[in-house]
Amino acid sequence: MNATGTKRLVIASNNPGKVREFRKALGPLGFETVSLKEAEFQGELREEGDYEQNAVSKARAVCLATGLPALADDSGLEVEALGCLPGPASQRYLGPEATPTDRNRDILRRLEGLPPEKRRARFRCVLALCFPDGREVVTEDTCEGTIALAPSGEAGFGYDPIFQLPDGRTMAQLTSEEKNQVGHRGKALRRLLEMLSN
Repeated sequence: MNATGTKRLVIASNNPGKVREFRKALGPLGFETVSLKEAEFQGELREEGDYEQNAVSKARAVCLATGLPALADDSGLEVEALGCLPGPASQRYLGPEATPTDRNRDILRRLEGLPPEKRRARFRCVLALCFPDGREVVTEDTCEGTIALAPSGEAGFGYDPIFQLPDGRTMAQLTSEEKNQVGHRGKALRRLLEMLSN
């Protein structure tokens, strides 16, 4: 906590979209969120396990290096028709050179011709918050939907343009406030804050 009473924590992510989402959600609750660059973190964030292993590993590394509480997430898209791929490797799907557009096009191509009931998918998010005193809090939540027939919407990032909610809109067609309410990351964050308040 700094001199103004604001609680400081580092967002252990190199994804600017995630940093924006966390900053917007946590700011009104009295948290000062610091990016990895602002925290002068020079290490590497490794993702080699399942969601929880990845989130905890990243939060621990940043917490140890900065001496501040660190919040990390590992999230991914799970497409049932693809055996729940790309899963924890969602960011690395198709390799390091692939863009979000490349990844979305590949999934749409692989699901071409499938009816809506066979295009079920979910976003999954695991959050890990690590404190300098060794405490760790982990939560998880999901957002259920389907893969749209084509990308739609300009907001969000990653797989948002092809992830369709039950109301027919894609995640990329939501406002940031709406996404925080129904999205996997916002739901997991509310679980985390509830655990901390208890």
